[in-house]
Amino acid sequence: MIVDNDLLSVQEARILVEDAFEAQKKLATFSQEKLDEIVEGMTRAVEGQLRDLAQMSQEETEIGKWQDKHIKNSFVCSYSRSHLRYMHCVGVIGEDPMNAITEIGVPIGVIVSTCPETSPVSTAIYNTLIAIKSGNAIIFSPHPRARQSIGKTLDIMREAAQAHGLPEGCLAYLQTVDHSGLLELMNHDCTSLLLIGGDEILLQTAAGTGKTIIYGGTGNGPAFIERSADIEQAARDIIASKSFDNGIAPAAEQSLVVDAPVAEDVRRAMKRNGAYFMSEQEASQLVQIFFTSAGKHKKGVVGISAQRLAQRAGFIVPADVTLLVAERKYVSEADPYYRAFLAPVLAMYVEEDWMDACEKCIELLLYEKKAHSLVIHSCNKEIIHQFALKKPVARLLVNTPGAFGGMGATTNLFPSMMLGSSSAGHGVTSDNVSPLNLIYRRKVGYQVRSMEEVKKTIMVEEPLRHVSSTPIESNDSVTVEVIHQILKKAIKTINDPAAH
Repeated sequence: MIVDNDLLSVQEARILVEDAFEAQKKLATFSQEKLDEIVEGMTRAVEGQLRDLAQMSQEETEIGKWQDKHIKNSFVCSYSRSHLRYMHCVGVIGEDPMNAITEIGVPIGVIVSTCPETSPVSTAIYNTLIAIKSGNAIIFSPHPRARQSIGKTLDIMREAAQAHGLPEGCLAYLQTVDHSGLLELMNHDCTSLLLIGGDEILLQTAAGTGKTIIYGGTGNGPAFIERSADIEQAARDIIASKSFDNGIAPAAEQSLVVDAPVAEDVRRAMKRNGAYFMSEQEASQLVQIFFTSAGKHKKGVVGISAQRLAQRAGFIVPADVTLLVAERKYVSEADPYYRAFLAPVLAMYVEEDWMDACEKCIELLLYEKKAHSLVIHSCNKEIIHQFALKKPVARLLVNTPGAFGGMGATTNLFPSMMLGSSSAGHGVTSDNVSPLNLIYRRKVGYQVRSMEEVKKTIMVEEPLRHVSSTPIESNDSVTVEVIHQILKKAIKTINDPAAH
């Protein structure tokens, strides 16, 4: 029997969206307290299996390190969860008695989400929590190479959610994973919002649907070490960040720009902390095993260790090496090191001063038009300020590891597994995405002044704009005063032309 997966996937997608649309109507009537109860129930159910899910996802995708994936999973279920717990997303979410304004949170509807193969479990957990927290239904299209771990995660959460009263259909995923099914999910009239993670090809497809898009991709972000920085700490931060989960975290540094006076100090500090500086020949060999002639990542190179990359490229590195560094001079289409490797690999550029470094960072950010995140290591507040003003990025991270600062672990940014990238024109927000990005805000304004008071205020504050040719009524004191002031000014001008 011949099975047409395209048609099956489309049919399944259509049923899932229509069921979610009806179920979300019920969910939209739930109080914040009830939604919080469901979120807590889902979190408790999945947190006992985070280690197993981390191992499962690493084995399935062959990307990254399960130990680091376990950290990301735990981060969502503890740190992110604690921030979610006291948020108000639906119903009355804000009141301003002084200005007589009330703000109402309204769920956006049915959300369709993709999950990148780099962080399938943590993204699935996080997107589920923020969707249900804000009263939305959510349907996932699993990445084909991570469907088992994503499916297992969502099954655990769905069972617990429904046990706490979640309407059936509000949390679902496409089981016949096919591109045609994803297209049906995204284009369906009942779909309100698309959460697209990682894949730029999917982003381009999503853009053609006309739907609202929140995009969280990789950033291709540089790190700049300025001469006033704590060099040793900067080196440790960069290597810890870029080697975490073998370099696939969205905000992890993809290149390094160094202030020339401290370049040699940086090289020594990087080597002490596990970096290996490749020769030109070794750097060339690595590129050959990493990218196709069309500039795409070859299969099996994303998210593997520095040791394995070097071995595949045909050279040997010491056993303690966790990061490969290629020193470059120029950003060029002919040199793939300007691109995001999604592996523990960094390009390093040396610039004469912070202004040249500023231009280099902009060049790197714009070359792939992603403009996601930028890290600066510096103790000079004015230079940090100038970088913040000029860089086309969604977030600037100061004196912190990019991977951990970007996700809100070592900074006070919202602890999120989805980092918005709208500064590059992708999606509708550059926030660390939270439940508040998944609601409409309805404003309620109460009358605080009468229309008669408004008219009088306008006439007093802008008299010359409101002079009329209509007859003056003797009892219109405001108009009389306006004419009086005009005549007074005219007489003064006649008597003293220099006063005009």
